[in-house]
Amino acid sequence: MAKHLDLEEQEQLDELKHFWKQYGNLITWALIVVLGAFAAWNGYQYWQRNQAAQAAVMYDEVERAVQSGDAAKIERSLADMKDRFGGTTYAQQAGLLSAKAYYDKGNVDASRAALSWVAQKAADEGYQAIAKLRLAGLLLEKKAYDEALQQLASSFPKEFVALAADRRGDILAAQGKKVEARAEYEKAYKGLDERAEYRRMVEVKLNAMGVDPAAQSKPTTISPDIGVKP
Repeated sequence: MAKHLDLEEQEQLDELKHFWKQYGNLITWALIVVLGAFAAWNGYQYWQRNQAAQAAVMYDEVERAVQSGDAAKIERSLADMKDRFGGTTYAQQAGLLSAKAYYDKGNVDASRAALSWVAQKAADEGYQAIAKLRLAGLLLEKKAYDEALQQLASSFPKEFVALAADRRGDILAAQGKKVEARAEYEKAYKGLDERAEYRRMVEVKLNAMGVDPAAQSKPTTISPDIGVKP
C-alpha cells in the first residue's frame, strides 16, 4: 500500500515537474508583471498624495504672499507653483487668486498673464471656464472686443454656458451690436436658474434694451370666447 502511494506521489511529482518545466517561466513572468503593476500603482498613488501635499503647502505660500500685498512675492511664489506643480488643482487656484490680487492693485497686465495661464493650462474645465470669463472681462475693459469674444468662442461646461452668453452680450453691447447682444442676454436669462440672483442682473440689462423677459416667459392664454359669435 505504501509503495502504491509512493508511486502515486512520484507520478504526481513528475507531472508537476513536467508542468513547471513547460509553463514555469510563463507563470513567473506573469506574476512579475502583476506584482510590478501593483507596485507601480501603489507607487503612483503615493506620488500623487505626496504631490498634492507639497502643492497644498506651496499654495499656502501664494496665499500668504497675496495677503502681504507684496507683488514680488506673489510673482515668485506663483512662478514656483507653476514650475513644480503646474498640473495640480492648487496651481490653478493659485493662478486665479494671484490674478485677482494683481487686478486689485491695478496691475492688469500681470492679472491677464495669470488668467491666460489658467485658461490655457488648467486640466479642470471649471477653473478654465472661470479664467476665460474673467479674461474676457479684462479684455472688454481694454476695449479689445475681438480678443474678448475669442476667449468665449470655445465650448463651456453646462454650468457656465449662461454666464458665457451674458459676457458675450456685454461685449456685443459695447460694440453697439444691440440685436446680437439681446440674443445673448436672452440666452443667458433662459439658462440661469430662476432663483439665481445673477438672473436679475441679466433681466435689468434686457429691460434697458426694452425687453421684459419675465413677461415673455409667461404662458399666453387664449380666451375661449375669442372667435365665437353670439
